[in-house]
Amino acid sequence: MEAAAATNPVLRVAAISGSIRKASLHCGLIRAAAEVCEDSIPGLRVDHVDVAGLPLLNTDLESDGGAGFPPAVEAFRAKVRAADCYLFASPEYNYSITSPLKNALDWASRGTNCWADKPAAIVSAGGNFGGGRSHYHLRQIGVFLDIHFINKPELFVFAFEEPPKFDGDGNLIDAETRERLKKVLLSLQAFTLRLQKKD
Repeated sequence: MEAAAATNPVLRVAAISGSIRKASLHCGLIRAAAEVCEDSIPGLRVDHVDVAGLPLLNTDLESDGGAGFPPAVEAFRAKVRAADCYLFASPEYNYSITSPLKNALDWASRGTNCWADKPAAIVSAGGNFGGGRSHYHLRQIGVFLDIHFINKPELFVFAFEEPPKFDGDGNLIDAETRERLKKVLLSLQAFTLRLQKKD
């Protein structure tokens, strides 16, 4: 295990939450993912990329014939480009993804598509389907953006069922869910390394 960790590079995961509210369960999933990687997945590092400061997509804000962007957008696009793979924590709103997440996806696809040809995983938390419909819509968007999603395992957290999954601050407190999250991250790591070896 130590030999494998020494030969494999540290993979950078850009983690994006579709919920920007305080005490967001999806930001909590990202925090938990970062903790899991630090504790038990050598070679995988999760960086939360906040999308709250992005302006609404407006091509009037672009410059240089569509190659220049507002500073917040340029900084966000640079973080997307620098990542080896992505983790989307995607709530379900009205059977779809949220507007902050769609806005982020669109900004990083303008001009040169920053998402292209990289692996990703999706996790979600919610009510009776655990946010699952957002996964399938995000996968559909990812076809055009050339994002390569892992197929399994899927993680839909039934956030309001017993035992409690999150505390009042949105932190993940359920050990079983944390273990399921770890399996998603291990799958993302393996898939990313596999794709990188093909290059």
